[in-house]
Amino acid sequence: MAYVKNLFDQNFIQYASYVIRDRAIPEITDGLKPVQRRIIHTLIKNDDGRFTKVANVVGKVMAYHPHGDASIYTALVNLANKELFIDKQGNFGNLFTGDGASAPRYIECRLRPITKDILNTNPNITPYVETYDSRDVEPVAFSAKLPLILILGAEGIAVGMSTNILSHNIHEVIDAEKKCLRGEKFQLYPDFPTGGLMDVSDYQDGLGKIITRAKMDTSDEKKIVITQLPYGSTTESLCDSVEKAAKNGKVKIASIQDYTSDQVNIEIKLQRGVYTKDVVDALYAFTECEQTVYCNLLVIKDNMPVQMTCTQVIEYHSKQLVGILKKELEFEKAELMNKLHLRTLERIFVEERIYKKIETQKTEEGVIKAVKNGFIPFKKELIRDITDEDVDHLLKIPIRRISLYDMSKNKAEVEAINARIKEINKLLKHLVEYAISWLEGIEKKLNAESVSRRTQITNIKTVDVKAVTKRDIPLRYDEKSGYLGMEVSGGVELFKVTPYDKVLYVRKSGIFSVSESPKKLFVGPEMKFCGFADKESLSKVLFTIIYREPETQYVYIKRCKITAFIMNRDYFFAPDGMEVLHIDTRKDFSFTLNYVKKPKLKILQENFKASAYEEKSLKAKGVRIAAKEVQTISVQSEKPKNGELF
Repeated sequence: MAYVKNLFDQNFIQYASYVIRDRAIPEITDGLKPVQRRIIHTLIKNDDGRFTKVANVVGKVMAYHPHGDASIYTALVNLANKELFIDKQGNFGNLFTGDGASAPRYIECRLRPITKDILNTNPNITPYVETYDSRDVEPVAFSAKLPLILILGAEGIAVGMSTNILSHNIHEVIDAEKKCLRGEKFQLYPDFPTGGLMDVSDYQDGLGKIITRAKMDTSDEKKIVITQLPYGSTTESLCDSVEKAAKNGKVKIASIQDYTSDQVNIEIKLQRGVYTKDVVDALYAFTECEQTVYCNLLVIKDNMPVQMTCTQVIEYHSKQLVGILKKELEFEKAELMNKLHLRTLERIFVEERIYKKIETQKTEEGVIKAVKNGFIPFKKELIRDITDEDVDHLLKIPIRRISLYDMSKNKAEVEAINARIKEINKLLKHLVEYAISWLEGIEKKLNAESVSRRTQITNIKTVDVKAVTKRDIPLRYDEKSGYLGMEVSGGVELFKVTPYDKVLYVRKSGIFSVSESPKKLFVGPEMKFCGFADKESLSKVLFTIIYREPETQYVYIKRCKITAFIMNRDYFFAPDGMEVLHIDTRKDFSFTLNYVKKPKLKILQENFKASAYEEKSLKAKGVRIAAKEVQTISVQSEKPKNGELF
C-alpha cells in the first residue's frame, strides 16, 4: 500500500507541474501558453505572405503540440480574434453574439508582419529545445519586446491555482513602458474589445476586481438600447439573463430583441406604465448588464508560478526589452565585424595578388599556409587573425570575380559597414533611449483602430439588489400543516416580502429564529408571531412572555425587545427548563392567573395588567407575578394585528 501511495503521489506531482507550467498558466517572458507559442512558431516558420487554411496550420502545429487538433483550433481562433499577430479571412466567429467560428477547412489565416518585430526568433537570442518527438526544435519562450501578458490577457485553471489576467489597451501598455524606462510614474487599467463601462476603484494593480456594465442609450423613456457589452458577456447570454429576470418578475419589460451585427444593438421595450428610469437599476441588479470580475495575475516566471502586479510586469518587460535590443545590436555588430573582416581579406587577397602564391603548392596544407603567410605583412590591417574558414572562403572566390574585382565597390561597402558599426556603438551607449524610440516606432505601425480605448472608465455606484427589489411575494402561513413560506399555497397571507428580506418567526414553544424569507419552512401549529427582522421593525415590537417554573408552579413575566441575533439560529425567550404559557406583542393587555386550589387559599383568581411591568433585556430573568402556584392562565383577547396570529 505504501508503494502504491508513493506512486500516486509522485505521478500527481508530475501531472500538477505539467498542467501548471505547460498548459494553463502563461509564461511571463512572452505572455503565451505553449499552444499559442507553437501556433505562432508554425506560422513564422511557414510564412510566405499568403493565406493558409486553418486546418492546414492546425495539422502543422501538431508536429509541436502533443494534443488533439480541437484544442489547437480553438486556441488559434481565440488568438486570431485578439487581432495582433494573425490576419483572418472567413468567419472566425462573432465576439459580440458568441457565435462560433466556421470549421477549420473553411477559414484561412496568415501571420502579420508586426509579429516578427515584436517577437525575436533569432536562435542566438531566443532559446530553442527539441520537440516532444525530437524531430524538430521549438522556442522555449519567444524573446518578446512587449508585455503581451497584459495586452492579450489570459485565463487558465491549473491544479490548485488559477489565473485571470484582463486585457489592456496596447497603446496604454506601450505608453506605460516608455514611462517606466524614463523613471516616471504610470498606472494601467483593463480595456475590452466589447467596450462597456468599468469601475477600477478596486483593481489593485491587477490583483483586485473590477465592476463592468453595459452601455445603454436611455434617451427614450419607453425603450432601452444596449450599445456595448460588459466584459464576459455576449448578446445571447445577456438577453437570456434579461428574459429570466423578466420571467421571475424582477424586471418589467414588454420585449427584448437582438439586432446585433458588427455593432451591439439590443432593444428592450418596456411595459405600459413602466419607464426607463424605473428599469435601469433593476437591469444592473438582476441581469448580466452589470458584472463583477475578479483578477489574479498569476504567471510562470523562472519556471515557477508567481503572482505579480501590472506594475511589476511592466518593470520586468522594460528590462527585458533593453536586454533583447542589446543582444540584437551585439549580434548585428558581430556579424558586421565578421563581414568587414572578410571584405578586408578579399581586398588584400586580390589587390596584393596573394592568390598567385598558391600556384606552386601541391598539397592542401601548403595552400592554406601560403595564403596565411601572404597576409603576414598586412596583419595590422586585419580585424582578427585568419582562420582556416577564412582561407576556405577566399579560395572559393571564382577567377572571374577576381579578374573583375571592383575596388570602389569594396571601399563603399566597407564604409557602409563602418558607419553602421559606429551607429551600433552609439546605440549601445544609450540603450534606454533606443528602447523608447523602438517603442515609438512599433506604435506607429499599429493602426489607429487597434490603439483607441474602447472601455470607458467611470465611477459605478453598485446597485443594492434589496433596494430595487419590490416586496410583491406573499408570505403565507398554513396553521393546519404548520408551514410558513413564499411557496406555501394554503393558509393566510401575512404580508408581502422579497427573497432578500429577513423574517423573524416565533413558535408556540417560545423559540424564535431569524432567516431570509423562507420558501417553505415548518414552524409548527399556532405560530405566535412573524414579522420583518430589520432594526427599524424590531424596535417597534415589544414581546411579553409569561412562563411557568415546572417545580414550583410559580409564573413569571418578561417584557423585552430583540436587538441582536444570528441568522438561522434558535433562541428561547424564557430560561432553560421553563414552560411558556403565553406570548404577546401588544403594549398593554390584561390577563388572569388561576391558582391551584388549596385548603387555606381564599383567592383563587387574580387579574393583572402587562403594562405594570417594566421592559428588560432579552437575557434577563422574568419577574415573579405572585408567590402562588398557578394552574392556568387566561388572557384578554383582541383582534390580531398584521403578523400576529394569537
